[in-house]
Amino acid sequence: MMLFTLIWVAVTVAAADTGKETMTEKVVVTTSDNKKIALDHYRLGHHQVVVLAHGFYNSKQAVLFREMAKGLLEEYDVIVFDFRGHGKSSGLFSWTVNEHRDLQAVLDYAEREYDQIGVIGFSLGAAIAINTAARDSRIDSLIVVSSPYDFNRINYRIWRMGVMENVVYNVFQEGRIGKGIRPGWMFRKKPKPIDAVGRISAPTLFVHGQKDWLIAPEHSRKLYGKANCRKDLLILKDGTHAEYIFRADKDGTLAVFLEWFHKTLGA
Repeated sequence: MMLFTLIWVAVTVAAADTGKETMTEKVVVTTSDNKKIALDHYRLGHHQVVVLAHGFYNSKQAVLFREMAKGLLEEYDVIVFDFRGHGKSSGLFSWTVNEHRDLQAVLDYAEREYDQIGVIGFSLGAAIAINTAARDSRIDSLIVVSSPYDFNRINYRIWRMGVMENVVYNVFQEGRIGKGIRPGWMFRKKPKPIDAVGRISAPTLFVHGQKDWLIAPEHSRKLYGKANCRKDLLILKDGTHAEYIFRADKDGTLAVFLEWFHKTLGA
């Protein structure tokens, strides 16, 4: 069991539509290799929790992840955390080699309070979620958005990036909030999600944008084909990469996430 430390109760407000009190806590948990992982815990008194796992160069402070958390909070408590080398967490990013330890430390914290745990991973966060779920049965339901099946097969089709959607948003607009990374040595042998996905027992939804400019939808198709669990595959015709699927259609994306968790976690 990993150690965790409650740092600060940030805010307690009344949720207008439920009459319940919403509380957000700042917490730090410790991994098995002694890294400090910062998380925000959004509470509304639900019995299930959804954990959001961001991708490369992102953090729990990113506007889209905070909006996602608030959207999911109507039906599930939510935890958003920073992988090592990102945001308020310590250490250097190991390019998916050790980040399963970060997610497992968050699971250690969450299982003390919740009956069931759902996880949504994005991009490299999705790859880490797959690698974690293959070894840790405490993930009861999984959604992976824009996951690579192999880090070395990422497509990097940057010429397909939408200028307004990505460059302007991330450099000049609110997308720049919460961005940054402290990278470790990149050229280590990395675990391949395609080798892990067949060992996942949790129901898993694979989501990918047809217009993804970084990781082609073929990655999710291959992962879906190799998975042996209860599974589904959703390729969004106009979707791009990871959390930008949510930015383009917030209500629609939340509906997809909630529908899956209704079927696999319960409301």
